[in-house]
Amino acid sequence: MRVSGKSGSGRGRSATTGSSQASSDPSVLKALEARLGHTFSDPDRLAVALTHASLGGEVTYERMEFLGDRVLGLLIAEILLERDTQASEGALAPRLNALVRKETCARVARETGIAEAVRVSGSERDPAGPKTENVLADACEAVIAALYLDGGLGAARHFVREAWHGILQEVQADMRDPKTLLQEWSQGREGGARGTPVYTMTGRSGPDHAPVFTVEVSLPGLPVAQGRGRSKREAEQDAARALLASTAKKPQT
Repeated sequence: MRVSGKSGSGRGRSATTGSSQASSDPSVLKALEARLGHTFSDPDRLAVALTHASLGGEVTYERMEFLGDRVLGLLIAEILLERDTQASEGALAPRLNALVRKETCARVARETGIAEAVRVSGSERDPAGPKTENVLADACEAVIAALYLDGGLGAARHFVREAWHGILQEVQADMRDPKTLLQEWSQGREGGARGTPVYTMTGRSGPDHAPVFTVEVSLPGLPVAQGRGRSKREAEQDAARALLASTAKKPQT
């Protein structure tokens, strides 16, 4: 995948990156700039974002990865709110989590050329090693920080919107009805063939013109999850979504 277009020259945003101690092949940086869609006013910012601690230097991408993680979360949240003006926080949260998780960032690193430019020691290059995904994901977030520091939020936004475009489409398509997803999960191998979810309405509050329903959903071997909504169906969907979220944190049995 190629990120095309130019976001413009840098704004010269000040930040302590220690860039004077970072180095990288200028031709590699130029090639990556073209794919990122941004020409850096300070190329050392990009060099730092591509420098892993395994090289033993004082300057690494760790601080920039910390910043890039926050910038990415902001920009993805912005996109999700634009795309679905009616979605609740409960509906948006799993989409955001899917879009900013390590696996997704590592995928973007591979698709945009960041993976080829990261500077790491030989021990971190094992393609089968568990650290590889983390290295690529962290470098991707560090590059987003470098774009932000050099060209402002606009430069980072341009890259994220281009690089995440296809992934956004995939995630949107996969966010099907929570009750259907829970049913499929609970009756399949991944869910341990637990059977059919049981929904129970446990409460109703509010005035007649604006009621709030409370529903619980249960499955053998899992804690009961609760949901609320303006209708019984909406409450059931919310409960199913909550139970699905809990299964992601629970080891399979």
